[in-house]
Formats: sequence, structure tokens, C-alpha cells
Amino acid sequence: MTQPSRSVRLFGTEEIVGEPRILKAGELSAELDAGNLRHIRFAGIEIIRAISFIARDRNWGTYNATIENLAVDESGDRFEVTYAASVSDADQSFRYRARIVGTPRSLTFSGEGEAASNFMTNRTGFVVLHPLDGVAGRPVTIEHVDGTIEEGRFPEIIDPLQPMMDLRTLTHEPVSGLKVACRMEGDTFEMEDQRNWTDASYKTYVRPLARPWPYKLAPGERLEQSVTLTVEGDAGSAAAGGDTNVSIVFGEGGGTFPKVGVGLQRAEIAATREALDTLKRLAPNYLVYHHDPRTCDAADLKDAADIAKAMGAEPWLEAVIAEVDGFADEIAALGRAVAAIGSPFQVVQLSSAADLKGTLPGSPWPPAPPADALFKAARTAFPNARIGGGMFSFFTELNRKRPSLADIDLVGFTTSAIVHAGDDRTLMESLEALPFVAASVREIAGNRPVSVGPSAIGMRMNPYGAAPMDNPRNIRQAMNEADPRQRGLLGAAFIVGYFARFARGGASAVAFGGTTGPHGVVAAKQPGPQPFFDESDGVFPAFHVQRALADMSSRPMPTVTSSEPMAVEAVAAIVDDRTNMLLANLTAEEQIVALPAEMVEVAILDADRFVEAAGSPGYLAESRPASGRELRLGAFAVARVVMACCMPDSLP
Repeated sequence: MTQPSRSVRLFGTEEIVGEPRILKAGELSAELDAGNLRHIRFAGIEIIRAISFIARDRNWGTYNATIENLAVDESGDRFEVTYAASVSDADQSFRYRARIVGTPRSLTFSGEGEAASNFMTNRTGFVVLHPLDGVAGRPVTIEHVDGTIEEGRFPEIIDPLQPMMDLRTLTHEPVSGLKVACRMEGDTFEMEDQRNWTDASYKTYVRPLARPWPYKLAPGERLEQSVTLTVEGDAGSAAAGGDTNVSIVFGEGGGTFPKVGVGLQRAEIAATREALDTLKRLAPNYLVYHHDPRTCDAADLKDAADIAKAMGAEPWLEAVIAEVDGFADEIAALGRAVAAIGSPFQVVQLSSAADLKGTLPGSPWPPAPPADALFKAARTAFPNARIGGGMFSFFTELNRKRPSLADIDLVGFTTSAIVHAGDDRTLMESLEALPFVAASVREIAGNRPVSVGPSAIGMRMNPYGAAPMDNPRNIRQAMNEADPRQRGLLGAAFIVGYFARFARGGASAVAFGGTTGPHGVVAAKQPGPQPFFDESDGVFPAFHVQRALADMSSRPMPTVTSSEPMAVEAVAAIVDDRTNMLLANLTAEEQIVALPAEMVEVAILDADRFVEAAGSPGYLAESRPASGRELRLGAFAVARVVMACCMPDSLP
């Protein structure tokens, strides 16, 4: 058996990703990444998350640009970048030229392009991302296209539509005394709250959605746009560095550790049966079976319920209702089919098929059953089940079409971290948005419990196009269905960060993607390549994390805080008078972690232990005796730590 490379262990792929180049002009810096700019900082303070010139196809897929003649000139307190680029597929192409100029107090990114053929696009031009830190809920001065000035605020609770429109310039203060003006020219810009898709940013983009899309750029038709940043004032002491170690501390309060679930698709049923001996050891608290009558039949209901029983999981049903006029009869027939197999599903969540697709602001909603009538029919068809409403797609769709709470017992939605971009940093940065998602869904759900998932890094459905992206090259890309990091340590670390944020945000149940499919945790044959796992049976690192979380379910959950939550995340539960804590390094660098109490036992899953863990489903549950209050975690490593001390008031 060939030993997996470090890249496969961490990311599940051999794809090589270049390091971004740091551009500097005095106290202004930016990262040049694939021709675009990320993490623009002044005196170490992030002032803009990204400026990108992008082209999207008619399904909202983003092209990867081919860059030529890249030139970078850095001299003194100035930098200049120029290049030519093109995007294309089998049917169309667009080419453009870019110029980026930075000085100590300004930055200008300009783009000029033209279609080389008829080019159908939903968006081509500049996108600007404002970060969340120092921005969410804070004031902003808005200059509109007509020159009028308005004083506004970046939304705190996630805006379902466009919080700002007809934009020319946005001016904000990321820290007191530092003013940043972002001027966008060449077209009319507007903003959407990207936290809807768990992006950690507010996105200002070219061409309002009220205009028709997709739209055609004719051969030779030119675009000329630019974005200019101007900085005034100074950051004072806000950029001062701190301790390089990460501290984990207990806080006041807490709650109950959420239930932990797993998803199941019809396409996984056969492989899941074959892997049941292993999946029994996953021991999820519940299993969510996705049933769509357009692709599934009644026999699948029994298969799914039997699998849940074999895994020791509570069966949940996620039922798509395909009919509009005949929805009541369809629900009644589904109820009879479920009753015929003994009514095993303790939770039944329903969604109209029309709501599996997103409806953009300004577009008409497709025909769908009235929500109140749909859930009343469900009450009759499933008299002994808890009824769930919400969306099987993303929080975006839930936020834009909120359920009536009168006839439902819980509110659900799912997420994917790679809707807009597929790189590692964007994926991990999405964790920053989750506390805002949790707070926003609480406003929607009222006093109803919130269930999250089944969710994975990859997309299980594409609300904005025909389907998620195929991935025959096993690469990082936006809208993947099968994402390589599902099989790597990064994927396992991401799960810890994801769960911790929703647990603190009040979710009662969190389900992860699947069993053996593209979002699964046990190796099985897939259409695309799976380095190492194509020649070796085994479990992914995500298996161990999900099992550890399920072991902590429904226990008392102390509040746990990290001094650097985007470096190390943690979640804990009180089990048999001890604290069980799951920690994850969310970075590719080693982290030294100061713990809140003395260790008694520890188990670490890292790159050195990857192969051993793949062959041992009980690996992370097998703790080793330990002592001390400091832990070293390698790149994207996960640790399960047991401490004798449990509640904050028992600490010395």
C-alpha cells in the first residue's frame, strides 16, 4: 500500500496551491492570489477582505482565469501589478487586462475586457468583500450613484436581500480613527449579505440583480471598471500583537450538548449496508434520510429506517413534496407508506420541490403549496411524528422564505462552505459567519428548536443551477459535490469549528453530510479519484470527530472560549464527572494550546497518525494517559482531551 503524501493527509488531494504574494506600500499591504487581491490591510488591520475581477457563467459558476504576462513591480512605497487574463469554456470566452497600483494610502484595481464571442454571463466584473470583524453592525457612509449621501449600518442580523443598493462609494472605520473609502466605478454596484451562504463577508458586486440575467456580452463589447481604496487616519494601538499561544478557558453558563446526526441519500443505501459494521461504531444520535419521490420509491423508506435502526440512530425523514395542486394527496400517500413499515420516523421534515431552488431578489417565486396547508396535511399524515419546516437547501433560502411556525415543531436548514469560492482559506473563514447565522435563525425560529444539516463542505444540491460541480480532477473548487477535504484532516478540523459555533448558538441538533457517498465518512467507491482510499478501505478523519461528538451528545455543555477562535476551536461536555473536550487546529501551522485544567487522558489525530486512524474506527476514542496543561497540535490536528475538572466554579 502506497503511503499517502502530506497533502493527501491534510487536504485529500495532490493539487498544488501556490502561496499568495504579499504586496506592500508603506503600512498598506495586500495578498496577490490568482490575479486578485485578498486580505488588504493597513497597519496590520484588515480593511477589505477581497477585491476580485470575476466572470460567472449562466449557472453562477465562477470561471478560473488563465493569467498571462504577469508583471509585479515593487519599488519603495509603491507597487504595481499588470497582467492579461482570459476565461472560457467549450462555448464562449472573455478576455481582460488588469492593473493594480498601491501606495501608502491608496490602492486602485482596474479591469478592461471584451468578449471574444457571444458570452452569456450572470455577472462579469468587480466584486468587493468587506470583512466581518470591525464591520458587522457598524456605521457606514454610503454615496449612491446619483451622488446622494446616506448614513447607514452594515447589518448585524443577516439581511435576506440587498442591504445597500445603487452604490458608488462605501466609507467605514474598521477601528476608531481609521477611515477607509471604497469607490467603485464603471457600472452600478449593490451589496448582498454573504453570511447567508456562510461567507465571512458583505459582498458588493457589479450589475444589480433587478436587471435581466443571464445577459449577453456581444463579441467586441467592452467593459471598463475600477475599484479605488483611500485610507485616512491611523490604527493607533489596535494592531498590536499578543501572545503567540492559544488559551482555552471555561466561561459562565452553558447548556445541553446538541444531538449529532448523519445524512443518508438513496445512492448511498447499498454501500451503507456493506459498511454497516463500521458505521455502527459511528453511533450517530439520528439519521436523516432524504426522500425525493422523483428519484426514490417506497422500498427506500424501509431500507433507510432499517439502516438507522442498525446504527442505533433515531430515524428522521426529509421528504420532498413534488406536487403543487395535489400536495395533500401526495403527503397522505407518503404517510400511508410510512405507516405500512411501522411509522419508524420520529421526525418528518417536509419541503416543496419548488423550494429546492433559490429565488433571487426581484425574481418571482415559483408555484408551491401554501406552507400552512402543507404542514397541516403533514400533521394528519404523520400523527406521532415531530414535524419540521424550513429548507433542505441553504440558510439563504430559509432567510428569504421564512416558515409559518404555527404547525411545525422545529426549523431546519443546511449549509455548504464553498458556494462562492473553493480555496482552503475561504472555507475556514466561513466559520466566522456561523455565529451570525445562529443568531439570525433564532430570530426566525422563535421558540422552536433549530436543526442544522445534513451539511458538509461540498454541496449536496445546487439551488442556483442544474447541479453541483463534478470534480474528476479531485481539486478545490466552488460548488463541488465531492470535495477532497472531506477525506482530509482539514475536513475533520472544520467539523469541530462548525459544530462548536452552532452548539454555542443554540442549535438542538447538528447533522453532517453522509455515510459512504461524496459527503461520507467511510471509504467506498466513487466516480472521482480518492488518493490513498482508492486502494485502502478505511474511515476518514471526519468519522472520528463525528463519533466523538455523538459520544458527548445530550450531556451538560460548559461554555468554552478560545483566545484565537480562528486558530484553535474547542467544544466540551461533562461525562461521568469529567470534562471531555474536543479541540481542533484550524490552521496549517503548529499551535501551542494552554488548557483550562490538568489533562488526564488524550488522543491526537494528526498527519503522523492519519494511516493508523484510517484503519481503526475506534482510534480517537482510545485515549492515552496524559498530564500537564499544554498541548501541541500540528496542522489541522484534532485532539480529544479528558480533564478531571469540569465546571468553572470547580477550577482552582
